[in-house]
Order: sequence, then C-alpha cells, then structure tokens
Amino acid sequence: MNSSTFTSDPLFILLIGIITVVGGIIVLRLHAFLALLLAAFIVAILTPATAIETYALSKGLSADLANWHVGKRIATEFGKTCGKIGILIAMASIIGKCMLESGAAEKIVRSTLKITGEKQAPVTFLGSSFFLGIPVFFDTVFYLMIPLAKSMAIRLGKNYLLLILAITAGAAMANSLVPPTPGPLFLISEMNIPIGMMMLGGFIVGLFTIAAGYIFALWANKKWPVPLRDSIDAPLKNIQSLADKTDENLPPLWFSLLPILIPLVLITTKAAFDTFFAVDNNSLFNEFIQFFGEKNTALISGALSALILLAIQKSGDKSALVASVQTALMSGGIIILITSAGGAFGGMLQQTGISARIGELTSGYQMALIPLAFLIAAIVRTAQGSATVAMITASGILAGMSGTMDLSFHQLYLGLAIACGSKLIPWMNDSGFWIVCKMSNLTEKEALKTFSPMLTIMGFTGLIIILIAAQILPLV
Repeated sequence: MNSSTFTSDPLFILLIGIITVVGGIIVLRLHAFLALLLAAFIVAILTPATAIETYALSKGLSADLANWHVGKRIATEFGKTCGKIGILIAMASIIGKCMLESGAAEKIVRSTLKITGEKQAPVTFLGSSFFLGIPVFFDTVFYLMIPLAKSMAIRLGKNYLLLILAITAGAAMANSLVPPTPGPLFLISEMNIPIGMMMLGGFIVGLFTIAAGYIFALWANKKWPVPLRDSIDAPLKNIQSLADKTDENLPPLWFSLLPILIPLVLITTKAAFDTFFAVDNNSLFNEFIQFFGEKNTALISGALSALILLAIQKSGDKSALVASVQTALMSGGIIILITSAGGAFGGMLQQTGISARIGELTSGYQMALIPLAFLIAAIVRTAQGSATVAMITASGILAGMSGTMDLSFHQLYLGLAIACGSKLIPWMNDSGFWIVCKMSNLTEKEALKTFSPMLTIMGFTGLIIILIAAQILPLV
C-alpha cells in the first residue's frame, strides 16, 4: 500500500478524526462543539472525491456531491442532524427544567418513598433516578436527588454511599439508553432505529444494568462505608430541616407524572400500532395516534403539560415561567449545537466509506460488530470524558451498516452496544465525575473506587445482555 492509498484509507481518516476530537477537547481544551466541527473539516478535506462519489451513489444521491465545497457538505449534515433532534432536545430541556421548578420531580421521588418505605430507600432512589433520567439530564437528576439522599441518610443513620451510587446508577444508564436524552436521540437518527424500539430496548437493557450496578453498590457500601459529611453548601442542620419538610406545596402526583407519561405513552402507542397491529388508517383513533405519537409532537405535548404545571405552581407568575424557559433553552441550545456538530462529523466519516470498510473487516463474523461498537464508544468515552460525544462518534462510524451489508440482527443492538460502551470509564476528565464528587462530598479516591467501577460493570453487563438478545431475538 503506497502512502497516498494509506492516507485515503477510511481507517486512517477515522484515526485522524478521533485524534482531533480527543486531542481538541483534552489537550487544547476546546469546547466539544468546536472540536467536533474541526474534526469534521479535517475528515472532509482528507476524504478523496472517489469515496464521496461511491457514498453518494450508494445512498441514491447525485455523484455531484463530490464537487460540493467542504463547508457546504458539513453544513448540510449539520442541518440534517439539527432537523432530526433539535426540537426534541429543546422540549426535553423544558420538561426537565419545569419539573424541577414546579416540584414535580421531588413529588415523584417522595411519593415512591411513601410506597416502598425508608428501608427500601436505595432501591427507590435507583428506580426514581432511572425514571427521571429519561427526560432529565444526568447532572440535573443528581442535583435534584442529592438533597433527598442526604436527608434520607440523616433518617437512616447509614447507607449514604449506597444512596449516592443508586442515584448515579439509575440516572447514568437512562441518560445513555432511553430517549429523549441527546445520546439515544442521536443514535436513533443516525442508525435508523425507531424511537419506540429504542425506548423499549433501552428500558429492558437498563433494568439488567442497574441491577448489576446495585449489587456492586451494596458490596462497595459494606467495604468502604462513607459518612455523611458537613459542608458549606449543604450544612447538616439544613439537611435536617429538609427531612422535616411537608408535601403541602408540591403538585399532585398525577399532575407531576404527566410531562413524562404523555410523550412516553404517545410515542410507544404509535410504535406498537405501527409494528404489531393492522389499524384502519381512516379511524379517528389512528389519526389521533399518528399525529400526536410523532416524536416531535409528543415531546411538544409533554412540554406544554410541564409549562402548565409550572404556571399553576407559580400562581401565574409570568416572569418565573419566562425565566425557566429561557434557562432550559440556553442549556438545550448548547446540547443541540454539540449533537449537530457531531452529526456533521459523523456525516463526513460516512462519506469516507468507513461503514463499508468495517463491514469488510467483520464480514466473516457479523456478531463482532456489537463488541466493536461497544469498544469504540468505550475508548472515546475514556479518552475524552463525554458519554454523548462517545455515542456521537461511534454511531457516526457505524451508521449505515444495513446499507453496506446484510446484518443478521437489527440495528437496535448496535445502538444499545454503543450506549453501554459510553459508560466506560468515568474519571477526572468527565464532568459527571466531578459533579458526583463535589455534590456528594466524596473524595476523588472514593469516587474512583466506587462510582467509576460501578458504571464500568454496568456497561459490560449491558454488552453481555445485548449479545445474548441478538442471538436469541435478532428482530430481522
């Protein structure tokens, strides 16, 4: 292989792209948006015209794509991704913020505690954080539940580390496995996975992974018990007063659940009818489900219910409502920029022919694609710290497999493998690692002994479950 052939090889271009993303974020301290955009430009420049023509023809596009300016190709892929997930992320941000501000999220957690009892608090926190982690980002769930964990530790007089690990286990897995969080949304858009299928598959795999995480948390809590420590931002006396607080000012449970249940029920119902039932297309119910079950419309419906809930709780205070929406959209806007830049990066990688190249390497044993997807996401996550960037990078590399080779299993399993791989291995370069440390008052050593291995164990557990499921139930 001569030098020109080597430099045009999709694997070499991929390596340069990954080095650019990881190096840009870790070494140059670039924002993920800039690092991904820079990588997209470099990959686009390195890709030969013949590869772009081949890609275009395989997708039913004009070979003239090879003559487009680099900037136009990147902007087109950026816009495609934004069109797919922009509204979804914005609405998910509004839902999460309104649930926090209205007290709905706290009501859900407390109501669950009343049913299960304080002795089952760790399991309750595990389930609640997983459920809340579906529409709410990981750090937000942790911010919400850490005061409750400290209050519960005051009541129980023990198991503080177990409560912390239970919260992180549930929220972390939901964040990567179940839409509408950004990572899963990007996966389904890149890999043509139905959102309802990803919801159901992510939920099932998530149950296995959080069970494994909880078993580790029980062991770690016994081996390295961590006391509840006093801190300036959360004095123990204030925590005690929180534990004594009543539910009078919180919204009713049924209302608190609506922002989550409305989109989940609408989307899954549409998916179920489209997949399993032959429905009269002219029926009123089917028209209703087809309209409101569309993912953008479903999330908008959920966001409207969240806004109504917040407006009622704030007694019609328009300024509070406007401030909450603005904050949510600012937060969501950053995520949209990052994921759209990731879409541009992934799109440029696909134009190199990387999917076909990996297909050639794994043609003898297709099931190797699943651990490969897991490994790519794990390497990127460990190197640069972001689960979302890891999922974006891995999905960009592996997207389009169904178009280049006849898979013996559904693309869903590749998506789930990427999601589980993105959990490995959280350490100092991960913002979530520092959130857990600083908010819970764990030392770095304590977090590295407990939080980091727990997420790693959950990731590998997910991989095993996915490999078994792909063999037993390929869905094709």
